[in-house]
Amino acid sequence: MMNLDQRFYKINDQWNIVHIPERPNGFAILIVGDLNHYVDESTSLWIQNPDRFQMIEDFRAEGYTIFYSNLYGRHWGCPDAVNLLKQLYQIVIRNEIINEKIHVIAEGMGALAVLRLMEDMEPFLRSVSMLSPCIDLKGFYKTEKSNKLFLKRFIMELADAYRIGENSVEKKIIQEFDMTGLTSKVPVKIWHSTNRVLFAAIDHSRKYEKIRKQRGIPIELSLHLFEKRFHITTNIISYMKKYEQVL
Repeated sequence: MMNLDQRFYKINDQWNIVHIPERPNGFAILIVGDLNHYVDESTSLWIQNPDRFQMIEDFRAEGYTIFYSNLYGRHWGCPDAVNLLKQLYQIVIRNEIINEKIHVIAEGMGALAVLRLMEDMEPFLRSVSMLSPCIDLKGFYKTEKSNKLFLKRFIMELADAYRIGENSVEKKIIQEFDMTGLTSKVPVKIWHSTNRVLFAAIDHSRKYEKIRKQRGIPIELSLHLFEKRFHITTNIISYMKKYEQVL
């Protein structure tokens, strides 16, 4: 399984990885993972999980350079995570022969960081694909209030990620979160599982779809069963190729 040409390195004590294709097509994919995503000094979730590894192999077979970061673990879209993604982008652009406009794939919680990245780096993002994303942090917080055990852990994770006290989480993070403030015009397509996911489509993807459609911004939403979540690689590749005019 470990036949990938891959490079591991650290940024701000966080491990990062770049997967190099045998025949580069000049385009790159940044992956921003979900809650259980990780990278260490020798492996990652995307290498250890057979289905995810096959996705990496399929992307490589098409010539894509793929890169991603441990990104502080459960970052929930915090500024530190967004800034690290920007640093990672700059390093990869300087060291790999790729076009400066990249594709992004965000899974679950990772979408929160990507939404901020879309606002800050719009000219450098070619397309965004989202897999069962968490988009409405405020709505998710309200939903989880009924689960006291999970809510306590969620507040602790937010406080740690945003470097504030737990008592300040609701006022400084939740109340200030505003989906309507997302104005990026980067094309987005979402593949959202309709079962067995933490972030329900109606509470996240549907809300985001409505906002973007009202503004005439490109958005596509496809619903599928949880079991099919790793069988959409061909569809993701076809979607990305629509936006690969070299500018």
